[in-house]
Amino acid sequence: MASLKDLRNRIASVKATQKITKAMQMVAAAKLRRAQEAAEAARPYAERMDAVLANLAVAFQGRHDAPTLMSGTGKDDVHLLVVATADRGLCGGFNNSIVKLAKERARRLMADGKQVKILCVGKKGFDILRRDYGKLVIDTIELREVKKIGFTHADEIGKRVLSLFDAGEFDVCTLFYAKFQSVISQVPSAQQVIPASVPEGAETVDLGGAVYDYEPDEAEILQDLLPRNVSVQIFRALLENAASEQGARMSAMDNATRNAGEMIDKLTTSYNRQRQAQITTELIEIIAGAEAL
Repeated sequence: MASLKDLRNRIASVKATQKITKAMQMVAAAKLRRAQEAAEAARPYAERMDAVLANLAVAFQGRHDAPTLMSGTGKDDVHLLVVATADRGLCGGFNNSIVKLAKERARRLMADGKQVKILCVGKKGFDILRRDYGKLVIDTIELREVKKIGFTHADEIGKRVLSLFDAGEFDVCTLFYAKFQSVISQVPSAQQVIPASVPEGAETVDLGGAVYDYEPDEAEILQDLLPRNVSVQIFRALLENAASEQGARMSAMDNATRNAGEMIDKLTTSYNRQRQAQITTELIEIIAGAEAL
């Protein structure tokens, strides 16, 4: 049984930890609002980009001169998995859920005889993947020093992906991230960005009832839009991840704070009982000694 001094030290230690988890919860709550607003603001632009590309893709269905970023290389032997996670921990199962989805896709592809390459965006994803899939990781991009995610950061990652594609390093690129729904719900998601995913059999996509005439022709527009679309989708994923990370951290730190409170109560009860037992024992010894005299 632990001594009274050990119990006092442990209670003090848990109380100190509780202060830290409570502070982290409050910081995450403050950051969550801004991150959620940024993620929600980016969704309409990314969705409209998908809609415009889907309409333009109709003109290139079955054509041999379709851009490779839309039609692909004609094969799917090599797959690049861009796994976007956080650079910091203490956010529950946020990072593990994204990596788990990427691992499942990698196992399925390798079982089908495909070659898999992994590009990690975020330190925690690499830390988890390197245990079993370290040989598949071709690079790791960390954004630890970035306080606010901007399009320039996503564009740098997009250019890195496009340079690999232009060099013939892969045929298909899939982006993994967590879509923010609420503080307690972040959904691991996978989106194919190369070749650009277009709804199968789609002839038109609703653009709000408007009819567009494209000038110049579709080929020149796609030449600019397709590379930009890669960066836009990565930017959306990074913003969704930022909101999901803060929501997961807020929830995890709230649970940790409550668990610490329960542990303090149990340790305090144990301390009081042991102290009372010690006092009772000392009183009995004093009374017995007095009677002996």
